[in-house]
Amino acid sequence: MSNEAITVEISDFVATITINRPEVRNAIDLPTALELERAIDEAEQSVDVRVIVLAATGPVFSAGMDLKALTATGDRPITERRGAFGIAARPPEKPTVAAVQGKALGGGLEIALTADLIVASRDAEFGLPEVKRGLIAAAGGVLRLPRRIPRNVALEMIMTGKPISAPRACELGLVNMVVPPGQALDAAQELASEIALNAPLAVRMSKWIADNSVDWPTDELFERMQPKAQIIRESKDAAEGALAFVEKRSPVWCGE
Repeated sequence: MSNEAITVEISDFVATITINRPEVRNAIDLPTALELERAIDEAEQSVDVRVIVLAATGPVFSAGMDLKALTATGDRPITERRGAFGIAARPPEKPTVAAVQGKALGGGLEIALTADLIVASRDAEFGLPEVKRGLIAAAGGVLRLPRRIPRNVALEMIMTGKPISAPRACELGLVNMVVPPGQALDAAQELASEIALNAPLAVRMSKWIADNSVDWPTDELFERMQPKAQIIRESKDAAEGALAFVEKRSPVWCGE
């Protein structure tokens, strides 16, 4: 096993970024947050990466903040650019899939919420227990959870601090798929590979429009979308996609 707190593996345009601190339930201290930020930055800049998978080593996805490290050093795991845990305030722009094995509570859920898609093992749990400790889920939990599941259910989780199971999270739409224990990473990488087969510029622009159009006025939706859509229509990949279809072959994307 690697001694690095964050490991990165790249295969077939998918970067798997793994939190590797199982001895502390993958809790995040400041050095780990800085490593995670660096790993994301490198994946974002790499032409060999089209999709990111967030994973963790061991039976717990993440316990969130490393309270022992905080007590010992006084340093909170907050980076200057990406914020809490090195990811929460500024998640990856590239499509991101979280592979959640075991518990994702507090900061663990907040890290998972930075991903676009979540694959979970059947034994996974999701929750925000901060109120039980006199705190709020300020690393994105109270902001993102009500946008991912019905508001009343999100508020129940936020105000009671009680977790929900992976099957329940899937019913609510928080989780995309539930798989047997031990298979979350493989399933997440398979899903990421399906995304990576598609034109990277079109995928990223589609994600951008989906994320940013939520607050656009209804009567301006298409007007605001058109400049972005036009970029894709005029792209080299759009021409390649059409040509590959006519020639009955797999397209070769250039990302432009």
